[in-house]
Amino acid sequence: MSIVTISRGSYSRGKEVAEKLAQKMGYECISRDILLEASEQFNIPEIKLVRAIHDAPSILERFTYGKERYVAYLRAALMKHVQKDNVVYHGLAGHFFLQGIPHVVKVRIIADLEDRVVEEMKREQISAEEARTILKKDDEERRKWSIQVYGADTWDPSLYDMLLHIKTLTVDDAVEMIQCALNRPSFKTTPESQKLLDELVLAARMQAALVEDIPSARVAYKDGVVTVSMKGSMADREDLDARVRRLCNSVAGIEVKVQYLMHP
Repeated sequence: MSIVTISRGSYSRGKEVAEKLAQKMGYECISRDILLEASEQFNIPEIKLVRAIHDAPSILERFTYGKERYVAYLRAALMKHVQKDNVVYHGLAGHFFLQGIPHVVKVRIIADLEDRVVEEMKREQISAEEARTILKKDDEERRKWSIQVYGADTWDPSLYDMLLHIKTLTVDDAVEMIQCALNRPSFKTTPESQKLLDELVLAARMQAALVEDIPSARVAYKDGVVTVSMKGSMADREDLDARVRRLCNSVAGIEVKVQYLMHP
């Protein structure tokens, strides 16, 4: 039992890899479903979630924390799905959300720009120049988003366990290589790795609960202790403490200990 996240650009054939892999492994395959679920659960129009994920944050949104709220909702929805294992996720940010979980195989699928241009031209009935401009802009927006929200570059190979180039490698080759990785003991779910994921799921749910009131909050959870990192002073912390404890306890379903890391 394992989880696979597939990061991909448009027309890289990553969606095809994900769907074939899920079919062969008998795994659930999810992508846009997470946006729809987050949209419904948190009463936010889907188009806003799409823009939040695909577009780089504007200066205004960085001050109002609009992106942070949307990302918290998306993360909570994704975590609920992957917690049960046997999932292939081919959407944005899965490789960020699931860092540090041993039974997650993080894959990046890439393709040559010119091959992607040909596909864009066919689909949109546009010139090569127009297609190239659109693809480059899309790639750059996604890259800016990941850097500004997470401080990490989507194109950084260290974020992934596997980097597969669809050209000489076919889609079937890529699927077979990921299957081989899934069969390795390193990527099998263990009680220890499942505990890490369960704690990450709870942290995501708590952050989604807190983000409306405390958009700067970052939540971690381990062994019954919730650590909330947020902007403010110790005086601010005292005013917020009861509300934070109530929200965290309601999400966890148990009495949790809350500690704070305050920063300006």
